[in-house]
Amino acid sequence: MNPLASMLLRTSRAEPSRVLLRTESGEVWTYETLEAVSGRMAHALQGLGIAPGDRVAVRAPKSAGLIALHVACARVGAVYLPLNPAYTAGEVAGLLEDAEPALVVRGDVLDDDAIAGPWSVVGLGAIAEGTPGEDEPFEDVARSADDPAAMLYTSGTTGRPKGAVLSHGNLVFSAETLTSAWGFTKDDVLLHMLPLFHTHGLFVAAHCVIASGASMVLLDAFDPAAVIAALPRSTVVMGVPTHYVRLLADPAFGSEVTQGVRLFTSGSAPMLVTTHDEFRASTGQVILERYGMTETCMLTSNPLDGPRRPGTVGLPLPGVEVRLSDGDPGGIEVRGPNVLAGYWRRPELRSTEFTDDGWFITGDLGRFDADGYLEIVGRSKDLIISGGLNVVPKEIEEVLDSLEGVLESAVVGRPDLDFGEVVVAVIVAEPGMTPEPEALRSLARERLAGYKVPKQVLIVDELPRNALGKVEKARLRDLVAQVERGR
Repeated sequence: MNPLASMLLRTSRAEPSRVLLRTESGEVWTYETLEAVSGRMAHALQGLGIAPGDRVAVRAPKSAGLIALHVACARVGAVYLPLNPAYTAGEVAGLLEDAEPALVVRGDVLDDDAIAGPWSVVGLGAIAEGTPGEDEPFEDVARSADDPAAMLYTSGTTGRPKGAVLSHGNLVFSAETLTSAWGFTKDDVLLHMLPLFHTHGLFVAAHCVIASGASMVLLDAFDPAAVIAALPRSTVVMGVPTHYVRLLADPAFGSEVTQGVRLFTSGSAPMLVTTHDEFRASTGQVILERYGMTETCMLTSNPLDGPRRPGTVGLPLPGVEVRLSDGDPGGIEVRGPNVLAGYWRRPELRSTEFTDDGWFITGDLGRFDADGYLEIVGRSKDLIISGGLNVVPKEIEEVLDSLEGVLESAVVGRPDLDFGEVVVAVIVAEPGMTPEPEALRSLARERLAGYKVPKQVLIVDELPRNALGKVEKARLRDLVAQVERGR
């Protein structure tokens, strides 16, 4: 038995001729294609010496082949480790050093020194093509629900990224729960405009489609024109608040192109109530907002049938427990079959990321309304979510502090209509030096992925600190807000 492979290949073996996906370039995959390509890849992985439990890292642009590679890893029992193609060489090298993968799969257009190391490296195209004899049926390797199936690095709340290890059971439970909660059927067509290196795009969007035997329109990336063109043939759309803000700004978007869509969902970052209101006025539909994390997949959701309340992330999903620690608001803690058992080679985090009685500490603050809907009111830790992607202030601060002319820095998030939050850096210059904000941004861009680069740099005489010398981020956010209002 292989829980994840069995779920991912269920339709391939029952109705192989059903269409799984269509790409922007006109490529069409049936479920039979998924089984065949993933089988060739699985043979190739075994031929490269990949054994159950080995990490297989991949850094490649979005494509149907990435989905097949994920399925192939499940079939051989390997741990699938997707990396953001936008990461710099230094960022990739650090993650690979920590993960120690047995194999790195690169996109055929990506060829840099970042992936060099003691591991094997192969192109995604080469694995997909396979070798003679690899079209033979592949016998899936037996795995249990507790065996690891994927590992995603999450910035968390420290400067050192953490490898969240998700099991077969975690992923199967999450997919089956969501397909039921959101009413997925084989007649659905998902408009897939999310990245595949992220939980949202892979373990929510793609898994909901595959687990239900539905199909998807696989866009290379989010582009308003491409999304609007594909909407009339779609029934479900999943996005982040930034996507909906940009769609609303396009004159071609409205009820005419959305009337065939039965469900719009949003997550990965909080959505402003004003965006909810504008969307309803434009389309006549209410976005379903939900809440999840890399470590847990989905936790809560506004109901498919029932009131969807803007400003809340809905009710706990079936089988998932959510509680608040002391206070109003309180710290959000969760447990359930969707929650990871731990982090890669970080056993010490068991005592800091979990309570003594085994609940996972999300780091978010929330409150329940009278009907049990959860409202997230902030974060107990200083994680920034920009465009649905996690940004750790400490990581950026370390880069900025190393630049000439910078004595010290502090990074905070600033509310933004488009991205939810944007990164703002507050800098104290070295005595006698006057660093140029745009020059600092340019230097930071050489070492950080684009979404981590500060959108604004402010120069101050000193950082606000409390009696113990700790920088007070709340006061910094107030300062940033004052500057923004004075523009």
